[in-house]
Amino acid sequence: MSGFLFVTLSGWFKVYSTPYIGKGIDYAYNTVSKYPSGIPYAANHLLFYVAILIGMSIISGFFLFLTRQTLIVTSRLIEYDLKNEVFEHYQKLDLAFYKRNNTGDLMNRISEDVSRVRMYIGPAIMYSLNTVTIVVITFIKMFEVDAMYTLYVLAPMPLLYFSIYYISSLMNKKSTLVQQQLSTLFTKAQETFSGIRVIKSYRMESRLISDYDKECLEYKKKNMSLVKVDSLFQPFLMVLVGLSQVIVIYVGGRDVIHGTVTIGKIAEFMIYVTNLTMPIASLGWVTSLVQRAAASQTRINEFLETKPTIYSQTDKEVPLSGEIEFDDVTFVYPDSGIKALNDVSFKVAEHESLGIIGKTGSGKSTVAQLLCRLYDPTEGKVKIGGQNIAQLPLSSLREHIGYVPQEVFLFSESIADNIAFSVKNKMADKEALKANVEKAAKDAAIYGNIKEFPQGFETMVGERGITLSGGQKQRVSIARAMLKAPGILVFDDSISAVDTNTEQEILMNMQKLMKGRTTIIISHRISSVKMCDKVLVLNNGAMAEYGTHEQLIGNKGMYAEMHDMQLTEQQQKTA
Repeated sequence: MSGFLFVTLSGWFKVYSTPYIGKGIDYAYNTVSKYPSGIPYAANHLLFYVAILIGMSIISGFFLFLTRQTLIVTSRLIEYDLKNEVFEHYQKLDLAFYKRNNTGDLMNRISEDVSRVRMYIGPAIMYSLNTVTIVVITFIKMFEVDAMYTLYVLAPMPLLYFSIYYISSLMNKKSTLVQQQLSTLFTKAQETFSGIRVIKSYRMESRLISDYDKECLEYKKKNMSLVKVDSLFQPFLMVLVGLSQVIVIYVGGRDVIHGTVTIGKIAEFMIYVTNLTMPIASLGWVTSLVQRAAASQTRINEFLETKPTIYSQTDKEVPLSGEIEFDDVTFVYPDSGIKALNDVSFKVAEHESLGIIGKTGSGKSTVAQLLCRLYDPTEGKVKIGGQNIAQLPLSSLREHIGYVPQEVFLFSESIADNIAFSVKNKMADKEALKANVEKAAKDAAIYGNIKEFPQGFETMVGERGITLSGGQKQRVSIARAMLKAPGILVFDDSISAVDTNTEQEILMNMQKLMKGRTTIIISHRISSVKMCDKVLVLNNGAMAEYGTHEQLIGNKGMYAEMHDMQLTEQQQKTA
């Protein structure tokens, strides 16, 4: 509201200074033509009009300054809130959403699209208000000076209106295509940077450069198409305004010759028409901003209106035990349609451990994802402490579970920060936290490697932990879960990249940690699961065998075959 008031006052002082120009010109003309000897006196008197014009211009500029401070600052605050809103909404969306959408597109919407919306909320609104205010006040004054001249000025306006309508719709379509292509560029760049080691190992730099160049050319092509429309718009508007000026000069000059109007009145009227030039000319730029912002806001709303399929039905925190139960669980991945689990049922008592083993694609990792409620089962129920986890608050559920995923992710921070990631209050007792971090590192058999680094625990791991080996990243991830010390531990093939000796060291430490906790160890190695109280063997998403290690060996089934095969492989390696 204050921004509208300031822009109105700025426009009012700008427009209402114009009559003094006409009065000054008429006064000077009449004085010189009728009283040649009064030129010095007339010059001094003209200073009065000059002082008024300077004063009103300063006041107009001051209110324009307040307008910018009000609207532009407000637009920055809205941009801040909108970016936070989009980022917060991203956190609420489920795993399936991130599998459907590229990281580059997500980044583009929170950066470029939000910036374009900010340009609409700030500069576009400011110039629109300024245009409307000056145009309305100017036409009021023009009608006061001469209604007929004003109608001449308005003659080209219908053409102006239809051109703005047509070009605006055209620019909206082209802006959407530009933003979509920009998202493609973001995605290409992000994938290239993330996969740089693979690209270099296959020597595919030239092909990636060529592919990116093609996408850049496509972006340039679509952007140039938009720019061409934009570049034609403003000159067209200037032609219409110039046409109005030509009409006024012709008609006004004729009336001055006939003595029906003064030169000052015509000069005043021409200044009014000139005042319309910049506001109307800015319509092209404003229209471009509005249409780009409209396309960007549509893209932002697509995500903001996306509802997460995984959400808490209640926010009330509830205590949870460690008992886990899968009750006739069937799961089909929503995007691919692949049936990962088929009628799986098992139960893990509190403080017991379960090993899950099977071939690649047997559904092992799906069990972990369903337990953490990254997905909901297609059929059946997953229960903790006898309660369906779909009816539990996500905060309570995930706080209760320490999950080490198969695909390890480390943040671009120090090793200590990555291990302490799950600690909410890191400032409470730094010394105690440091000791706990070091203990977790020892339990995960990574302490010795960390101490070998020049900066120790303060070593920066780089993006996605690129400075560490696969086994080191896995052990840092295990240390992170161990530090959390939750009621339920889930290890999803988390020691697949370590050697046999390190694996045994980790497993011995894990046995200590597993006491008093319910643990699920998912692995393709018999050596990782044989220490568990029970072992579940999955095959093509279905339960193949279930029992203790000794029972399954005695059954001479799939588990025994895997055991014999891996034992033979191990003996051949050590031979």
